[in-house]
Amino acid sequence: MSAFGTSNTANTPPKFEVAQPPTDGVSSLCFSPKANYLVATSWDNQVRCWEVMASGANVNTVPKASISHEQPVLCSAWKDDGSTVFSGGCDKQVKMWPLLSGSQPVTVAMHDAPIKELAWIPEMNLLVTGSWDKTLRYWDLRQQNPAFVQQLPDRCYALALRHPLMVVGTADRNLVVFNLQNPQTEFKRLVSPLKYQTRCLAAFPDQQGFLVGSIEGRVGVHHIDDSQSSKNFTFKCHRDGNDIYAVNSLNFHPIHHTFATAGSDGAFNFWDKDSKQRLKAMARCSNPIPCSTFNNDGSIFAYAVCYDWSKGAENHNPSTAKTNIYLHLPQEGEVKAKPRAATSGRK
Repeated sequence: MSAFGTSNTANTPPKFEVAQPPTDGVSSLCFSPKANYLVATSWDNQVRCWEVMASGANVNTVPKASISHEQPVLCSAWKDDGSTVFSGGCDKQVKMWPLLSGSQPVTVAMHDAPIKELAWIPEMNLLVTGSWDKTLRYWDLRQQNPAFVQQLPDRCYALALRHPLMVVGTADRNLVVFNLQNPQTEFKRLVSPLKYQTRCLAAFPDQQGFLVGSIEGRVGVHHIDDSQSSKNFTFKCHRDGNDIYAVNSLNFHPIHHTFATAGSDGAFNFWDKDSKQRLKAMARCSNPIPCSTFNNDGSIFAYAVCYDWSKGAENHNPSTAKTNIYLHLPQEGEVKAKPRAATSGRK
């Protein structure tokens, strides 16, 4: 266990509300890799897209389009050219939505149980999907059947990809590492360094390791190569006294390679794993943050705020259970790594 420096007190920065948010909880957020188009999937069976326009210190959002699934939608991803959105969920299928062309969505992937995770792999021109049916499936969009089916040890809960590295988290704390240059063989399988259920993953930008977040307010920093194991550590976060909250989202900044965590305590924080510092703590929102994401240049951080049922039906208050999506404009000092003060005595 290695504690982070926590010199920065929480503050309440200006935040911009996304217009016409979903009517139920948000399950995923993703920005186009080419432009400021934000997509959200929701438990109201919808996939929505907004155009985000930042002008100086002000941000406006315009709802652009939406499509429907037959059941709640759990995950989303953009194609690398910014033309197309993929979405999957409880109806056990992935829809491909050619958003920019205005064409109708088509079904391109199927599973035997809800689809929890998906990602587009531009280097392979394949879509990968992870399901509660305990399989990973790779899809060539020109073919009806999967190009390859990979058995998982249990239900897929989380997936992170930074080619050639892919990490899949399943039930029972399994973490399966793949080298996508040889995707049909597991590169490594390990038990999570965290003692509780895996909630989220993020691959290091340099592909040398990954972050794993659990339901028990803790994040693990893990390197793939055993020779780097001395650099592995875990740290506590998203806690308030004796109250411990899930870490729901992990996002690396695309430029500075620091990272954000967001949790069921309603807070998001920015961290630097290399200097083991928390760069910025944000004041808590009134509801949990189930998901978050940076845009392609890291100038916008989007996060959803809504009840996540982590405290059960008895804590669901329809009058306060609003769903919102907010946009935060990170200042450089919040997300750029800072050298550790020499007085700390820690390298």
